Amino acid sequence: MLSGITPTNPLNADQLLDRFATGTNRQRRTLVKTIESRLDDLIDLGTDLLKPFDPNGDDWAAGWILQLLQQHHPALLDGLMTDCDRGWLITQSDEGVDYGALQHALLNQQFEQADRLTSSLLRELAGEAAVQRGYVYFSEVPPIPGSDLVSIDRLWTVYSQGRFGFSAQARLLSALNGRYEQLWPRIGWKMEGVWTRYPGSFTWSLEAPDGHMPLVNQLRGVRLMDALLNHPALVSRREVPDEVQPNR
Repeated sequence: MLSGITPTNPLNADQLLDRFATGTNRQRRTLVKTIESRLDDLIDLGTDLLKPFDPNGDDWAAGWILQLLQQHHPALLDGLMTDCDRGWLITQSDEGVDYGALQHALLNQQFEQADRLTSSLLRELAGEAAVQRGYVYFSEVPPIPGSDLVSIDRLWTVYSQGRFGFSAQARLLSALNGRYEQLWPRIGWKMEGVWTRYPGSFTWSLEAPDGHMPLVNQLRGVRLMDALLNHPALVSRREVPDEVQPNR
């Protein structure tokens, strides 16, 4: 319960939505369960339910509301989608890539499928040689259009309560002073010195550690992930939110 709010004086739906939309990440995370429990009240707002949020942005509060609707009131989503085929979040691509399948997988919290789609999309963006060999060389990352990497990162951010995505991984790495050997156990890719076995030992849910997804194949070494996290288009997205810390 928020300070100053008593059980006999709860926030009404408009107030709750405003608090969720405007609060800091920490404040909003304390409201996640409340939003779920009050969903029936919130849907009375109709099309105003997503009015505080920008489909060209990357606000995870909107993603959480959409995921709850998908779980409990999927029929209501059509009236809220900016593009029913591609999803609510508007994505950009200089390569003409359709990110609809990735957005729908993340909306449905099908994180393992979303991770596989992300790997496939990265190969597609890296070029035909990467598609043919089945993986991306680190040297193929810099030419990838920034708009596409940002679109992938925004999708993961919006549909993970801000906890997954390239920028989330970059912030954690920065908080660990760039020490990848400390990042691996922090994001659950290595446990007690042993690499986490793919895919069965990964946690494909919102219960996973921050930065757990998307997975970058470490059999290719650290340079691929380093190239991604240091792509100029993603560097600008590293700004640490008000309360991000190396450990939760």
